[in-house]
Amino acid sequence: MAPIALGVAYWGSWPFAVFWAAAGIAVLWEWITLVAGRDHKLMLSSCGGAVAVAAVLAWRERPLVALLIVALGALASSIVAPRKDRFWILAGIAYAGTMMLAPIVLRGEEWLGFIAIVLIFTIVWTTDVLAYFTGRAIGGPKLMPSVSPKKTWSGAIGGTLGAIIAAVLVAALFGGLNKTAIAGLALVLSVLSQAGDLLESHVKRHFGAKDASTLIPGHGGVMDRLDGFWAAVVAACLIGLLRGGLDAPARGLLLW
Repeated sequence: MAPIALGVAYWGSWPFAVFWAAAGIAVLWEWITLVAGRDHKLMLSSCGGAVAVAAVLAWRERPLVALLIVALGALASSIVAPRKDRFWILAGIAYAGTMMLAPIVLRGEEWLGFIAIVLIFTIVWTTDVLAYFTGRAIGGPKLMPSVSPKKTWSGAIGGTLGAIIAAVLVAALFGGLNKTAIAGLALVLSVLSQAGDLLESHVKRHFGAKDASTLIPGHGGVMDRLDGFWAAVVAACLIGLLRGGLDAPARGLLLW
């Protein structure tokens, strides 16, 4: 999945939008199936349709309209959803919709958009890999045993330190970026990516599931692969929008 993600990130344009629309729809399917079972075709259709249309609008640089479409899809889904499932369905379309919108919005700027996506991938993947190996090597107190029994504080710290170093190397590779600011950004996004991982683990545990699905053999579901990325990319997009506005979110994220 990683080579494909990097390939479409470099290509940009409609292939990038299609990739993230497909990822968003897959995550939405996993979430609704987890929450409400498989017999909810109308709900899946309305939610999936909203995510697909929102992806096109985001690609066409209409992020606010795209967000409105996601909200309307959530409203339509809440009408047809059983009352006991409404909160979780609304949360699911917000989760899948923002996971799809944030990278498309950031990638809207040609070269800086590509660098932003590469930087976020680097932070999330390094955090994930080094947290696993550092935790296994050092062990120690558990991070949140009631949610994810295998995660340790040593792994969390090791993953974050590794992500900071990797992000600074990316900044040096591309040039023109403030390495101190990028290190601080990596610290924040690494912590948030681990929080996103824990959030997804909590949702799965709440519904008695080990994996979100079996879409990726041996690795669980798409949501299992993108939980940390979701938290990091949404936060990165918000930072970029606050600093650079709708016209330059990647610039706002990267240039300090």
